[in-house]
Amino acid sequence: MFIQRVRVGATERAVFYRHDEPVRLLGPGVHWLPAWPLAAKVVKVSVREVRFESPDLDLLVERGLLAGEAILLDLQDHERALLWIDNRFARVLGPGRHVYWNLLQKVRVEVLDARRLRVEHPDLALALASPGSAAFLEQVDVDSGYVALVFADGRLLEILPPGTHALWRGRGRLRVVKVDQRVQVLDLTGQEVLTSDLVTVRVNLVASFRVVDPVAALTSLEDYRQALYREVQLAVRLAISARSLDGLLAERQSEILVQEIEAAAKSAVAAFGLEVSAIGLRDLILPGEVRALIHRVTEARKTAEASLVIRREETAAMRSQANTAKIFETNPMLLRLRELEVLERVAEKANLQVVLGDPGLRERIVKMV
Repeated sequence: MFIQRVRVGATERAVFYRHDEPVRLLGPGVHWLPAWPLAAKVVKVSVREVRFESPDLDLLVERGLLAGEAILLDLQDHERALLWIDNRFARVLGPGRHVYWNLLQKVRVEVLDARRLRVEHPDLALALASPGSAAFLEQVDVDSGYVALVFADGRLLEILPPGTHALWRGRGRLRVVKVDQRVQVLDLTGQEVLTSDLVTVRVNLVASFRVVDPVAALTSLEDYRQALYREVQLAVRLAISARSLDGLLAERQSEILVQEIEAAAKSAVAAFGLEVSAIGLRDLILPGEVRALIHRVTEARKTAEASLVIRREETAAMRSQANTAKIFETNPMLLRLRELEVLERVAEKANLQVVLGDPGLRERIVKMV
């Protein structure tokens, strides 16, 4: 029998083969082993590389040659593992066999069940930032005011709140739909509707709404915004077609029309997971000939009102003058005082000389002064 001397370094391990099958794992030191013609060989590996890879990995694991030297993982299809080396996160491991030397470096693993679609772990951010994690994890960022619905092969699996989330890949065809739950605005412009007296009016509205049930809004409708548009449009047509033009113009300022449209729209879209908060009537546009007719009617009405006001003021002025005349008639002294007041105002405004030709009037004024 031939003997061979094999020396294994402190950072090495050696696999002893006989007839191309692994027999022993050799640790550091000097070993005396059988050699040819027994078809024996020794393959050295460095344990500085923490991950151990070998074409005969399955045989080494099954025969237990790596026990006590390395951490052995045999992950099933529904399992994933998180790997730490020297207390630093290293990577995410997928299904299969993995062997890591637990000698020069401290290795720690945590096996997770990937049948739970969402990954919840304190070191999630590290896992998402690690190299190669995109092959196993799908990152989903949900902004404030949004939720995300996760579908796998067309089936709803998760509803994600605002924040950063990670989903395991391999659960089928994933589709993530983000739904805005903030208050949104929908414009309805150019809605042409016939009134009950067959006058075509054009209406512009704005509707404020929010999604309160994202599952119902996405699963029961193809497009919830289009559905809301249609329901508000129908409510507008029903409300306006039941009114005459005069009634429509009278109710525009009283908000009765808007309240009726809002109530009908709220009732219609509640089953869709939507909540209408307010509807505003921005414009009510009449045909050109109707606007001209209304303008002429308004102008005539205002002209008549102006004439009435003028006559009323003239009557009041004449009545006041008649009352004043009666007072002067019963009290001549007041009339004389009024004459002096007029003369005084005239004298203040201009350099005038007053000549009194009537001796009797002159004497009366002197006596009064």
